[in-house]
Amino acid sequence: MTTRDRYSHGHHESVLRSHLWRTAENSAGFLLPHLLPGQKVLDVGCGPGNITIDLARHVPQGHVTGVDVAAAAIELATHAPREGVENVDFVLGDGYHLAFADDSFDVAYAHQVLQHTSDPVAVLTDMRRVLRPGGLLAVREADYGAFTWAPDDERLTTWMALYQRLARANHTEPNAGRYLHVWVRQAGFSIESVSSSAWTYATPAERAWWGGLWADRILESEFARQSIEYGLATREELEVISRAFLDWSENVDGMFTVPSNEVLARP
Repeated sequence: MTTRDRYSHGHHESVLRSHLWRTAENSAGFLLPHLLPGQKVLDVGCGPGNITIDLARHVPQGHVTGVDVAAAAIELATHAPREGVENVDFVLGDGYHLAFADDSFDVAYAHQVLQHTSDPVAVLTDMRRVLRPGGLLAVREADYGAFTWAPDDERLTTWMALYQRLARANHTEPNAGRYLHVWVRQAGFSIESVSSSAWTYATPAERAWWGGLWADRILESEFARQSIEYGLATREELEVISRAFLDWSENVDGMFTVPSNEVLARP
């Protein structure tokens, strides 16, 4: 995240519940085969730091720095369980103006960050600045417009339309995945690969987790506050959408897929 942008989700517990589930394996799998033990890695928009710490395990002779604009996220990351991982640190900072010298890192990684910025190319350009010649950019972004779920539910369709309107009210791109490769190229990188992967929630436990966190997020997070503030939804309408996520989670036929696109590139 960055200081010039308004985060549509905020840092409510229901949002952090989602972020804390993420690992290097399920969120940076496209990057892991390219990491070398002694590399210096930057994680832009690190949130609570769990992926950052995972990445540090993959560069045991190197170092990973996580940066985030939210003081609450950096506080959580700094005190996150590390299980002996010492080659990691966390810094409060803005993705538009990274507080690092040119050519400081071997790898720069950002996960589900650019969709929350009003100028993703500017963020990528500063990531290119801090990468060493021959360094590696690794970015991954979801595409809300490509989310799928079953069974059909008009209330969830309403949620998606609301999410799209809220993101655009904050001057951000909710369907970032489909534009990611374009942004990377516009920032001056040479693209090495474009790939995609997805999170799918279908088991009872997965549905309970995903449906529960969104049911809470709809009512309690910045999503709720901003939707009402902008006049996009009423509290009553949000309650209907929240109920839809709970109903979906309890349906034996329930399935939800969150696709993301991934780009590896060089400066």
